[in-house]
Amino acid sequence: MKVHTGEKDFGCGVCGKSFTRKTGLDMHARTHTGQKPFSCDVCGKAFGDSTILKVHRRIHLGQKPYVCNVCGKKFRQSPHLITHTRLHTGLRPYACGVCGHGFNENAALKTHMRLHTGQKPFQCVVCGQRFCHKATLSAHKRIHTGEKPFECDVCGQKFSRRATLNSHLMIHTGQKPFACELCGRRFTEKQNLNRHMSVHTG
Repeated sequence: MKVHTGEKDFGCGVCGKSFTRKTGLDMHARTHTGQKPFSCDVCGKAFGDSTILKVHRRIHLGQKPYVCNVCGKKFRQSPHLITHTRLHTGLRPYACGVCGHGFNENAALKTHMRLHTGQKPFQCVVCGQRFCHKATLSAHKRIHTGEKPFECDVCGQKFSRRATLNSHLMIHTGQKPFACELCGRRFTEKQNLNRHMSVHTG
């Protein structure tokens, strides 16, 4: 019986990455070859890892075995629950090395870094404008399509962006969360507060 020492004896011939087990190397090798031998018997989607297929099947079965003990929200994968619990604890272990801003997941930090690097990988195929975030591109596309999926429950007015709808709702609620520190006047939108500040600065 082989004793596992923790040493990474199995190296990838393509990129050099090492693994402690041959099964780990075999699984990794499929990222280079594109081989996906594990198929979903419901929708036919293929995967290079049987574990990922197992997680995928939960979509069809409606299984969400990982439950938040604070709010009860359920998740299909353990890492998603871990990320979610940080919303309750306030833990932000991923910090930006440039500005120090913290994030609850590594993916959010990587997206944030584009603000510093100027990287804009998402391009509109209609007008060529580029964006840092995929969600911003999706919202931008609605300018061309005229789509307005966000509707006010009070008056029925529709908007292309959820943030615009949220600002609009304050008209009905009377909420004005943005206050001038100099005179106390309040506004429904931050951009209106910024315009107002010119009164004080001249």
